[in-house]
Amino acid sequence: RYARRLQGFFVRRLGNDADLAADFMHDTFLRLYAAREKYHEGNSFRAWLYSIAYNLCKNHHRNQLTIVRDDEKDMPAEADIEIELDESILHDALREVLKNLPEPYAMLFSLHYEEELTIPQIAQITEVPEGTVKSRLNKTMNIIKQELKKYENR
Repeated sequence: RYARRLQGFFVRRLGNDADLAADFMHDTFLRLYAAREKYHEGNSFRAWLYSIAYNLCKNHHRNQLTIVRDDEKDMPAEADIEIELDESILHDALREVLKNLPEPYAMLFSLHYEEELTIPQIAQITEVPEGTVKSRLNKTMNIIKQELKKYENR
């Protein structure tokens, strides 16, 4: 029931690595099964599931901080060429902006706008106050707006 959405969540959060995403999805369900006694009837199962997924991603990204990675930009900066902005270019630009967001902000964006979790659910998952979630989501949207400003009037 949740596998497809969870797989998509992991693919987006783990750099489009489908194999790694599949491993994380299976690990999430194994951990869920192992901790099944801890689930309290009446609580949001979806929030509990994404809490496990979120923590797996958070730990993975924390471990990755020790590895130096050279990120290559796919789009060369060619200021002299006029680009007609269409939905495809905007989608690619947004994907690039999201890829370069600091991980905590990218994670919140993904949980709220892609996984459609509520702010209280995200606060429960990330173990931070709802006000902090709202503030970070606002900051995330401001970063995205600023980065996409260069595409105005094209």
